[in-house]
Amino acid sequence: MAEPLLAVNNLQMHLFSNRGERVVKAVDGVSFTLSKGETMGIVGESGSGKTMTSLSILRLLPTAGRIVGGEIRFAGEDLLGKSDQEMQRIRGSDIAMILQDPMMSLNPLFTIGEQIAEPLRVHRGMRGAGLFNRLKELLNGVRIPSPEARLRDYPHQMSGGMRQRIVGAIGISCEPSLLIADEPTTSLDVTIQAQYLRLLKDIQQRVGLAMMFITHDIGIVAKMCDYVAVMYAGKLVERAPMRTLFREPKHPYTEALLKAVPRLNTSADRLWSIEGQPPDLSAIPPGCPFSPRCPVAEERCRHETPPEFCLGPNHYARCWLRETA
Repeated sequence: MAEPLLAVNNLQMHLFSNRGERVVKAVDGVSFTLSKGETMGIVGESGSGKTMTSLSILRLLPTAGRIVGGEIRFAGEDLLGKSDQEMQRIRGSDIAMILQDPMMSLNPLFTIGEQIAEPLRVHRGMRGAGLFNRLKELLNGVRIPSPEARLRDYPHQMSGGMRQRIVGAIGISCEPSLLIADEPTTSLDVTIQAQYLRLLKDIQQRVGLAMMFITHDIGIVAKMCDYVAVMYAGKLVERAPMRTLFREPKHPYTEALLKAVPRLNTSADRLWSIEGQPPDLSAIPPGCPFSPRCPVAEERCRHETPPEFCLGPNHYARCWLRETA
């Protein structure tokens, strides 16, 4: 078999307080692979470590963050062994990311045109008419009307949905090998969302783009993803092909997430929800981190951390109930 485009093995990224007395295990032993042309969805509640995993891959960590273990290989190369200058050449060109909040990733002091043009100048050496035509093509692709006029606008002159699409245009501008999309459709209405997802699919088919989709929207996962990873308390508690995970979820947390999705063909007085709250990542309880909220937890679950059990082709789950599966 061909080597995967991205291979993450036992990745551990911790956040340290100023004096080091408090450690938050934001990413705790995450492993997965992603091949060219594949799309993997990462789902889970807020604070489960999804965004920190993606930022670790790009080595764009907060000041308090540090990768303390594991391996990240991209196109056969060790990303953790690269210098800052080498990572700068990779970011935006070979690996791009659409950040969750467009107002945090767009600079209010520069026009939209200047910000989309930057990666094309830096990584592709584009100038003049060729660059201008490429900018118009990108804005047309993400359904921004009057692209020539919009290139001269500033971020505050656009709606939240338009800013989200601008960030998407920046992410795909250099046609990277891997695109990490962190909640890329949050600010989009249903019609624009469908067009945007179709655009990503078209690019994927044309250039063999691999995608990581971080989302709370299970419907997008079903439409876009070949493979799904479910994250909880910094760990991947289940990972499987999309159809397998939807039809045969094996971890109680995965089952709970799917159960919480409203269904139009059934009526209910109250929507189903998961009881309790995710744990504090600086004080994760012993055993399975989901055990305090798990309706089927046994005594062993509260004291011993389960390893990853293989339950079928590319199907893994961290649950003691699956030990003999």
